[in-house]
Amino acid sequence: MNIKEQQQKAGVLLHISSLPLGVLGQNAFQFVDFLVETGVSVWQTLPLNLPHSDGSPYQCLSAHAGNPAFISIQKLAEKGLVTPTDLVSYFSNHSPVHKHKLLAKAYETFRETAGIARQLAFRRFCRKHAHWLNDFALFLVLRNVFEHQGWNQWPAGYKDRDDKLLAKANKQHADEIRLIKFIQFIFFEQWLELKHYANLKGVQMFGDVPIFVAYDSADVWANPGLFKLDERGNMTVVAGVPPDYFSATGQRWGNPHYNWRVMERDGFKWWLERMATQHQLFDIVRIDHFRGLQAAWEIPANEDTAINGRWTLAPGDALLAAIYKRFPKMHLVAEDLGIITPEVNALREKYHLPGMKILQFAFGGGDDNAYLPHHIGRNGVVYTGTHDNDTTLGWYYSAEEHVKRHFHAYIGTDQPRMPDAMMQMALESKANLAIIPMQDILALDGAHRMNTPGTIENNWNWRFNWAQLSDERKDEFRQMVLHSGRAPH
Repeated sequence: MNIKEQQQKAGVLLHISSLPLGVLGQNAFQFVDFLVETGVSVWQTLPLNLPHSDGSPYQCLSAHAGNPAFISIQKLAEKGLVTPTDLVSYFSNHSPVHKHKLLAKAYETFRETAGIARQLAFRRFCRKHAHWLNDFALFLVLRNVFEHQGWNQWPAGYKDRDDKLLAKANKQHADEIRLIKFIQFIFFEQWLELKHYANLKGVQMFGDVPIFVAYDSADVWANPGLFKLDERGNMTVVAGVPPDYFSATGQRWGNPHYNWRVMERDGFKWWLERMATQHQLFDIVRIDHFRGLQAAWEIPANEDTAINGRWTLAPGDALLAAIYKRFPKMHLVAEDLGIITPEVNALREKYHLPGMKILQFAFGGGDDNAYLPHHIGRNGVVYTGTHDNDTTLGWYYSAEEHVKRHFHAYIGTDQPRMPDAMMQMALESKANLAIIPMQDILALDGAHRMNTPGTIENNWNWRFNWAQLSDERKDEFRQMVLHSGRAPH
């Protein structure tokens, strides 16, 4: 995605779970209207996939399947798939178990009352997505049967995908499997309705693809040969990053590494199928940990830390060439944060991919810091902060004195209005796309951050409400976007 020739744009970062109610219903459409009113033309979300119990959208049960928690029961009621009474019961009980019961009821109503066109649409969806949907549906069923154990703990025949056993399970659990497929049909339908509405209003949807997938996922269970596993299905190496300034032991993420040699043999079919789903769902897609497409840190699976890992090369050039050959109009963004080598930069620049510039990382060092606004070029995406950062107000309150002094000197005042000063800095930069997290628009402090890397509790839960967005605050943000020249002409 070369964005050098495009008009500069403004975007807002807000995950679907952070909407009021956290679903693809009225609030999502209202949020699009808010973006249009303020001159914003890009809505960035986190991955939409179904997470594990920790709620992280970067560790999911499938690289394709959407999160059923985002489905709007109200929209199902509008289509007559659940009753008004069901809707009232849902608003008094938002538990996942109760929601699943309502989705099951919606499926029964669909089977009994849907017209031929709707039934055909469901069948077409199942055929189109069969390459992942069949395995995913069976994976979820078996995961329930085996009490949510990881697939590597299942009985041997299921773990190793014995054809006869899986055929028997598909037959035995046919109704549950059809329900899972129907839920995915509804998720995709509701998301694409929102995307269509946004696109009609001039708003592009900006998604996110984690470079690695979770070990306990339908992807690894269904395609073990594509990953570095031993003969028993256990990981031989895991992903992470090496020790650095921030961590003396590095980070051990625990994801399986790709067996790139095997993937190359069929022209990266698995990756192309994955990107086909993202291309359908989004107008722009960020590749998280882009540097892993050039080389990734491999840690022996029996190591408790990332210290004793090593860099192993990845065929990112061949993969990106295959992606662009299949999807010549796909717009990709590279998450190129951290320690980036000349080889990684060369790969990104060869395909004209915008990199990311984070203003919270710009201050406290030397004038050669690449994140300082005067170093940021057109073909980039600038952020005040990302989902992994503190809110800008939280950052400012907790910043060390030398960081604040540098920031104050840069903007020419020691009494900045925060977070507006940082937001203006992003919007007035040369970057063709400036993304502002919703927390900064609402001027919220660090108690409202989305995620704190390295921790496993109290993350991914932040949600805003419309009462936090006053007319005055909305107008202030709109004026910032207009004065930066980023509002649509």
